[in-house]
Formats: sequence, structure tokens, C-alpha cells
Amino acid sequence: MPAERWPGNRSHVDALTPCAKSNIIQFEFDRRGSFSGARRAQRIKFDSTSSIHTSEAFHVGHAMFCNIARCDSVRVKFVLRAFHTRDRFSHSLGKNALPIRTPLEAAAGGLRSSGLSDPSFRQQSPNRSTVRAQSNMRGDDGTADGGVVHKFTNRLSKEQSPYLLQHARNPVDWFPWGQEAFSKALAEDKPIFLSGCSNFSSPVAASSVQKSVVKRLCHVMEVESFENEQVANLMNEWFVNIKVDREERPDVDKVYMTYVQATQGGGGWPMSVFLTPDLKPIVGGTYFAPEDKYGRPGFKTVLKRVKEVWATKKDALREAGDQVVQQLAEATSASSTSQDLPEGIAQQAVQLCANQLTKGFDSKLGGFGLPPKFPRPVEIAVMLQRYKRLDQSGKETAANKALDMALSSLRCMARGGVHDHVGGGFHRYSVDEYWHVPHFEKMLYDQGQLVNVYLDAFVIWKETQYALVARDILDYLRREMTHADGGIFSAEDADSAEFEGAARKKEGAFYVWTNQEIEEVLGEERAAVFATHYYVKPDGNCDLSRMSDPHNEFVGKNVLIERKSFAETAAKVGHSVEDLAEIIGQCREELYAFRQRRPSPQLDDKVIVAWNGLAISAFSRASRILGLEPQGLQYHFPVTGCNPKEYLHAAEKAAAFIRAKLYDEKAKRLCRSYRQRPSVAPGFLDDYSFLINGLLDLYEAGGDTQWLSWALELQTAQDDQFLDKVGGGYYSTAEGDSSILFRVKEDYDGAEPSGNSVAALNLLRLSSLLSGDMSEQFHRTAEHLMSVFEAKVREVAMAIPLMCCAFDSFAGPSKRQIVIAGVKHAPDTDALVTAAHSAYDPDKIILQIDETDAVDQEFWKVHNPMALAMARRSREGKALAYVCQNFTCLAPVSDPQSLEQLLRSPPAAAKVTNFKPGSTVK
Repeated sequence: MPAERWPGNRSHVDALTPCAKSNIIQFEFDRRGSFSGARRAQRIKFDSTSSIHTSEAFHVGHAMFCNIARCDSVRVKFVLRAFHTRDRFSHSLGKNALPIRTPLEAAAGGLRSSGLSDPSFRQQSPNRSTVRAQSNMRGDDGTADGGVVHKFTNRLSKEQSPYLLQHARNPVDWFPWGQEAFSKALAEDKPIFLSGCSNFSSPVAASSVQKSVVKRLCHVMEVESFENEQVANLMNEWFVNIKVDREERPDVDKVYMTYVQATQGGGGWPMSVFLTPDLKPIVGGTYFAPEDKYGRPGFKTVLKRVKEVWATKKDALREAGDQVVQQLAEATSASSTSQDLPEGIAQQAVQLCANQLTKGFDSKLGGFGLPPKFPRPVEIAVMLQRYKRLDQSGKETAANKALDMALSSLRCMARGGVHDHVGGGFHRYSVDEYWHVPHFEKMLYDQGQLVNVYLDAFVIWKETQYALVARDILDYLRREMTHADGGIFSAEDADSAEFEGAARKKEGAFYVWTNQEIEEVLGEERAAVFATHYYVKPDGNCDLSRMSDPHNEFVGKNVLIERKSFAETAAKVGHSVEDLAEIIGQCREELYAFRQRRPSPQLDDKVIVAWNGLAISAFSRASRILGLEPQGLQYHFPVTGCNPKEYLHAAEKAAAFIRAKLYDEKAKRLCRSYRQRPSVAPGFLDDYSFLINGLLDLYEAGGDTQWLSWALELQTAQDDQFLDKVGGGYYSTAEGDSSILFRVKEDYDGAEPSGNSVAALNLLRLSSLLSGDMSEQFHRTAEHLMSVFEAKVREVAMAIPLMCCAFDSFAGPSKRQIVIAGVKHAPDTDALVTAAHSAYDPDKIILQIDETDAVDQEFWKVHNPMALAMARRSREGKALAYVCQNFTCLAPVSDPQSLEQLLRSPPAAAKVTNFKPGSTVK
């Protein structure tokens, strides 16, 4: 029975009691459960100095953060953030959290005396109708619609970022982050106003009802303040103004958002921080309304007060800023004096993480935790690895439970509205528990990761539906998101115009359907079949949950969701399953053609290295794993049914694009992104580690040692720039950039995995692929890295699932090395490589060695001569596969079925302490 509609998920604060320490607020609140409607009270302590990132937070306070009925009425006079106990935390500050005062507090005797003590300084909320009306009056390039002639142009007009270009015609004299702005501030002794956001919403979203409030507030603040000439004049006279795209400069965003979180008790975007000319923070917040209202200072008041305090107490502000930076640097530091992991923690990591996730598992609808529901692939990955370990131990019941949580989540996501059934790919997240109504944005980092977990599910369970979902995503990326030269674009927006010439854009307008539209496109008979399968209703179908459409934005609209299996629909409409699949596929294709005539959502055509690394991994693995599909499998739109080798070609083109356009061969350095030209921003840890992972998968799938060689080159560059050689682990930013006040070692595996987690897995793989001193060094670096984060595993393993997988791989059976000796891309070699991908095994690596290829010979002669010697023993030119583990190699096999059988057998048990990396192949 669908839940009744209601105006919002109301929250009532019953008691508010400050604790003895001023930086701790303790309160009780009641919350209606999202499933039963029952009320339950929770007591939560919130440390306002903790740096918290949450993908599934429950917020109490002003309606900007939660759906307390309508946003146009002020229901609550304070802003608090309450996090459900299962939320994810990055714990950037963790136990080192300090009661940090802002420099403005220190200089002006506290925020109260400065007039900025009101909670609204930390976050204000505009009227919701203002958000929707103002934020959508834009063209695809971010400029105002209607042919308006702009009389202002600032320095951002020379930038590449769509977000920065959106502000290029503001009357504000914006500077990009860089030396020109810094020099001007120092020369004129002016404070800096730093504003940061991005054209697309953050991987960390705030609440179910907001549906990209982050992005909207960035646009609203632009319209209300940055396009306001009076406000702009104040900004230009009193400050040097800098705009930052947080996707281009995640390093800048991380530093100052950590500051905002630590001093204001929470964060968000737009990020608004005032700095000294030498970039030390003065005070920060998020959204500010232009005028004072509800007893809260507006942006003009804030500008004036910061200017006045700077004029009278700049020395105190500078001194306090230095202290804050020192405190934050100490609080965010992570290091380990020991290079060895404590006994037992590596073996326990995946179990700890899986146990914590299991407590939040939705056994009815899949996924972990309460809405909004994010398809967080690292959660699926850790549950699959837990399944594998339990299965290897003979604990079949527990193994099947872990597997069922992963597979049921993948099934529910694929059937839900979070999946674009017409065009392929996945939207950002679902606002309700049914995976039904999404925030409609599509991000590349989601697509690549999701492909890999669907491929793993197919390999484990042999159910073709998982393979078809992987194809669906990859075909979407090739069709809609790929640069002509091979790079893969970043994102598609959630909003678009309902029709050409519309005054504003609407959430999901491109993707939702009326029943009448479907009937007009498909005809009555086929429309009835389609409606039965996808829950299409004349009055709209966004009624499954009270969270689906709390503000009645989608009345009369349908978001496609499969509430019946094909077999159930076929029985109801009187067709065979095969005929129904054909009909539904034709319907989707026709609806896709119709949809293409609608105004399209904005495309963010930046090519970001890190996200392309995730996609390269997905395309590479798919090129082999999808070769295992059963013969005669039928494909229906939006799946193309292409030869899987085309996916390998897509991976190679993306890698070649990055190497040609974003890599300095001489300096051995990556740039962060490309849009018409390489960005000024350098590559960060994520760019290196994600790309290395993609290149390793590309090598294993295609056997071309140029990619493995480049991965090694990038690993060396990553170590040179980011590795803490004394304390262990990798900083997110390179050494030597004086504009970055402190360096952080990121640990949180969220919408994007942590660069440290991916780096740990890369190091373990490289250690097993190679031999000699380099192999030993990679292994030691991996262990030292993991020792930095072992406390996090003990405290909050569910925040770092992929790091837990790395711990487990370190502790588990030694890597199985599958050495395939044969002529590259010959049919018999290809068949063995595909068979080598047939088993789900996180402890497996694949080496391809072609004894007829001089480049191969030279590479392996240097990096693993024993593997090369084995390859040279191939008989009569026939391709052979050797499975080696624990200093032992089984007899070689030449047929794919025999190799698949060998890989299905349990791996030999071996402790990592008895395993010398890189020397197993004999």
C-alpha cells in the first residue's frame, strides 16, 4: 500500500540543552520513521568541531536542510545538524578535534560582539520558490536566457570551468584562484572573499527533499548578490574576490571547507570564506541572503562588518588566523611511526565494516541506511569481498547473507527510478526508500564504479541481468558522454527546460513522463503494456513514499520504475517473456527518440582525470567479463549488444586522450582536467591513484605493456609528490604549493573512493605483478599506508569500506598470478584471457606475456624475469595459462574451460607474512 502523501518529514526538537563544553550541543528530537510512520526519540551529541561528511544525513533546523513542511515559512529559529548514527564520517578531525574559534571571534571578542553570532551566519535559507525561480533562469552556458546583453565581463571569461564561466558576466570583479589575486590582495592590503561551489551538486548531499539544494543555493546567491550591482560594488571596493570550482580545485575546497566545518559546526555549499591577504581564514559560512531578515545579518552587513574589523584589528586577525591554521593542520594530521600493521586488524577489517553496514541494511528494498539512498558502490564491493572470505572459509550461510545484501541492493537500484531506463546510466541518488524518485543529475564517478560492481555480481551469480545493466551504463557513456578524441565527460545536470523558450528550468524535466505523452508516442495498446511494467499512472506515480514528492513537484508526472519482473508483467499482459522484452525495448527506443527532441540538461564537458580512471577500469574489465555472456543473449535498447572488444577500444582511447592532453611526459605530471585545453590545476592524489587503477585493469584486459609501464611511471610520480615518507600514507595535494595552507590525508570512501584506499590496492597489485626490490618497496609502502588508517578501521570501518578491502587483501591468501603466454590478441590467447576473468577473486592478478613481442620481452626481463622464463616454455606456439600461488605453479592449461575450473577451486591458504611479493612465478 503506497504511503500517503504528506508535506514533509517533520522533525520536532523537544529539548535543547547546552552541555558544559560550549562546543557541544546535546538535544533530543522525535522523527517519524520513513517506513512505518512510527515516532522514535534519539539523543545525539554533536561535536561542532568535527569535520563531518555525510551522504545520508538527517537534518534538524531551518527548512533549507530538511523538509519541515514548506520553505516559505520560518518554522525553526536555529540551525542544527543531527546525524543518524549510521551516517558516514570522514573524521578529518576525529579524536583530534579542537574547540576552534574563528579569527573574527578572537579579534572582535567573539561572534556575539561582532554582531555575527546568529546561527544564520552559518547558514541561511531563501524562500524555496525563490530558489526554483531564480536558479533556473539560465542557459546551458550558465548565462541568462533571452539574448540579454551583459555589460560586465571579468577575468573568469578566460577560464575553462563551466561553473566559473557562469560568473564571468557578474559585476563582481572575480579572480580565479591564483597568484594574480593573491598579489593584488597583498599590494592593496585587502582581505579576500573566497566563494566556492561547482556547476553540479556535491558527492555529499544534504537531505532527501533538497534535490540539489547545494547547486541551487550557489545559483541563488549569484542572482541575489553577485549579479546585484550594489552588492558587487561593495565587494569590489573592500575585497579581492576569488571564485573556485571545487571540482577543479578540490584541494582549495578541502582546506577551507574543513575550516568552515570546524568553526561553524557544519558545512555546505556555496562556501563563503573571508581570508587575510596571505590566505589565512578570518570567518566563513555558506549561503547568505543579501539583506538582513529574521534577525539575521545579510551579506551586505557581513561584508561591512568584516571590512570594519579588518580596518581596526588586522594584526589580531592575522595572528588568530595563524593559530587556526596550526590547529587545523594538527587536527587533520594522520601518521604512523610504525610501518607494520598491528596483529589481527587486517584480518578483521572487512568483517567490522560488513557488520556495521548490515545494521543499516534495508532487507525489503535494498541499500544501506535511510533515504536519501545513494548507490555507494564501495559498500557493495566490501560486502562481495566479505562473501568471498566467508565462502572460502566454508561458512556458507553467512556468505550467502552477505552476497544477498549486495545482490538485492543491485537489483533494486537497477529496477528503480534512480536508473534511467530509457537512456541508460544512473542518476545521483534516490530521495525515497524505493530507489524511485531521484535527484536526476548523472555523474561519471557513479557510472564507472557501478559498472564494476554489476560486473562482479554477474561473475559471481551468472545472472545476465547484471551484465545487461553494466552494458546499459557503458553504452550510455559511449553515446552521450564521450569526447570525439576519447575522453569521457564529467556530468549531466538534473535541471532542464520543459520546452524551448521556457523561462526557467525544472528538476527532472528531461526524464519524467505524463501518461498522455507515452500514449501519444507508443499508441494505446503498447502504452498499456509499457505502463503496466513501469508503473505509469494517469495522475503520476510519485506516490510510493511520503518522501518521493513532498512538495508536489511531480504531480501528473511519472518516473519509470519496474515494480514487476518481466515474468510477472508477461503473465499479466498475455505475452511471452521474450516477446515482452522485445516490445519494451522498442518502446524505450521510441521514447528515447522523442525525449531527444526535448531541451537537454546541461552537459559538463570537462574531462577529469580521476573520474576517467574509474571509467577506464570499467570499460576494460567489461571487455573481458562480458565475453562470458551466454551465446544467443538478446539485447534491447538502450543496450546496443556490441562486441565487448569495443569497450576495450573505448578504454584505450580514454587513456590515450589523458596521456596526450593531460600528461607532461618530461615532468611526469598530470593536469587535473581538460576542457578545450588543459586546466591550470595540477593533478591530485585521486587523479593519479584512480588512473593507475584503470591502467592496471586496462593492461590485464588487453595485455599492452605500455599501459602497465605508464602505471609504474605514474606510481613513481605519485610517490614523489604525495607520499609521506616518514609518517606513511598519501597527502591529497602535492608538496610545494604555498597557497595550500595544510595538507590532508583523505580517508573517506564516499561517492568517490579515497585516493589512499585506491592507492593501497594499487600498491598490492603492483607488488604482485613485479619482482625484486620494486615489488618489496611497493609492499612496504602499502603496509605503512594502511598502518596510518588502522585506528579508523577500528573506530568507524563503514566510513572506509575500500580501505577495509585493502586490509583484507593484505591479510588474505597470497595473490593468484595467472600468467598467460601467447601471441597477443590471437584467438587462443584471447580465449584464455577472457577465462582468466571468469572468477570473482580479489586476490587475482593477470600477466600477459607475448614471447614474440620485443617490447614485452624487454619489460618483463627487467620487472619479472621469472615470469618471462615461464612464458618462453610455451609449447609449439600454443597459448598457455599458468596459475601460480604461494611459490607453486600448477601444470599449464591451454583450453579456457580448464582454466575456469582451476580458478573456481579454493585458493591455497597462506599468510601474508609467508609470502614474498613478486617471487611466486617460477
